[in-house]
Amino acid sequence: MKAINKIKKLPVVEVVNKDVQTLGKVSSYLPANKPEYGLMLDNIKEKMPSVLKSESNFHKSHSQFMNVTVDVTQLTPMRSIKHTLAEIDQTRQAVTSTYFRVKKNKIKIEQLKQEHEKATDFYEKQLLALDIEEQEAGVEYTRELVAGSVRKLNFFINQYDNLIKKLGKDFITEEEYEKEEVKYHLMTAIKQALVAARARGGTIDEGNHIYLFELGINGAQAQLEFDAYFHTEMELLKEGKAPTHEMTLQWMEALSEKWADNPVYFATRRGFEVLDKQSLTNVSLLKGDK
Repeated sequence: MKAINKIKKLPVVEVVNKDVQTLGKVSSYLPANKPEYGLMLDNIKEKMPSVLKSESNFHKSHSQFMNVTVDVTQLTPMRSIKHTLAEIDQTRQAVTSTYFRVKKNKIKIEQLKQEHEKATDFYEKQLLALDIEEQEAGVEYTRELVAGSVRKLNFFINQYDNLIKKLGKDFITEEEYEKEEVKYHLMTAIKQALVAARARGGTIDEGNHIYLFELGINGAQAQLEFDAYFHTEMELLKEGKAPTHEMTLQWMEALSEKWADNPVYFATRRGFEVLDKQSLTNVSLLKGDK
């Protein structure tokens, strides 16, 4: 008989929010001649539980949609993987760093509690009690930040898995990444030049002319390609049809394939070796390998 995996229900833990507790204590520091502040505090305390429940959905820098559209904008799968891995690494480090900070804060709280017990001076004891309260409130808030970071980390790990599956691979090698850099830079240069040209009446701007030159592409040659594409779009518009985003992407991919040898030729012409296998990982360096 197959074992049935059951979801273990965690015990419900009643967490008293330190910020809400503190709100109840600030009334004595408000203007005594303005009773409306008391009404405000009552309203805040009544509605704060709902606020905290909704607030827990955030505590992360960006939404999932923004992460895969505005943040990771690379046009090739390999570069998207690189950026995704960078996000994973950054978030993982943040979670680890926060973990150690919380552990240290908890030790600090225990130290403060011991000092509080031993203290005999009234004011010193009061200050220590406040230090303990402040540290505990900080630990509680950090818990929410960790939760947001864990959700972000899980999201990007799933996106990495999606990208790897799209490529039909279990992992990528450094050599594969290096080889796709040609397409990435060509696609990026074409995209930037296209966007700039649309805002300039069809003319590629100076900055993207420089980028294209560094990739071994003559600016006049590039301008002819862009003129031809803009002409195709105008013909569609005359027919009452709208050029699509997919159409643009296909043109960009075709143009990057057409220019694929230019960057390598330009680098080689200047004496560089574009791919030095000795300086790569995940490659075989057996005698006779090229």
